[in-house]
Amino acid sequence: MVKVVDRREIVDGIFNLILHAPEIAYRSAPGQFINIRCGEGCLPLLRRPFSISRVDGDLIDLMFNVIGHGTRMLSSKRAEDSLDVLGPLGVPFGIAGDYETALLVGGGLGIAPFPFLTDFLLKQKKKILTFVGARTGHQISERYMTNVHVATDDGTRGLRGTVVDLLKQYLAGQPSRKYKIFGCGPTQMLKTLSELASANDVDCELSLEGDMACGMGICQGCPVERADGKKKYSLVCTEGPTFNSKDIILR
Repeated sequence: MVKVVDRREIVDGIFNLILHAPEIAYRSAPGQFINIRCGEGCLPLLRRPFSISRVDGDLIDLMFNVIGHGTRMLSSKRAEDSLDVLGPLGVPFGIAGDYETALLVGGGLGIAPFPFLTDFLLKQKKKILTFVGARTGHQISERYMTNVHVATDDGTRGLRGTVVDLLKQYLAGQPSRKYKIFGCGPTQMLKTLSELASANDVDCELSLEGDMACGMGICQGCPVERADGKKKYSLVCTEGPTFNSKDIILR
């Protein structure tokens, strides 16, 4: 059980929830998530997974938008409310490596794990370029990120197009460097990002979305197809949510 410290709408339709969760904060790494029981009754029945967006001492930050009953309940939480939380869960991003520049690519709420990841990359003395995409400029958040480049579907801010278009444009104008891509967002965006990384021979790690129930591998509800053939599927909750793009098949 953890306490809500603050809840606010940071940009149009996107909420930030801050929780006092020292045990989870101490054990967390970028790319991991928590599973929250949103209400005290039986509705909603299942917990909801959320990326750990940032850790600050004993506090953890979450980012979410309202898409159903569970997230609507979270958006109404106030300071001192209690939440039943499991975490940290999942496999974190692989931050170690000989790459020089990290390319963080987030579509929509795919930016959620990037503030936490940014903090760790800066400690590792890595250069960071962040590419953020959204439907409109009112939905762009740059909080706790660095060197942010923007794309919007309607062209109200930055490049008119997708965040993958933005990254493609950047890579086309740059000499070959030691890059590593960290991507998070909708599945079709990640599929296109994986293809771009392969075409440019850039190492790419993806954080997948998954329809989870338990978050611990019991329900088998969040499979992703593997590319190597030795094992047909992996579970997003326990073997992910982070995967090397070469190891999985996105459809």
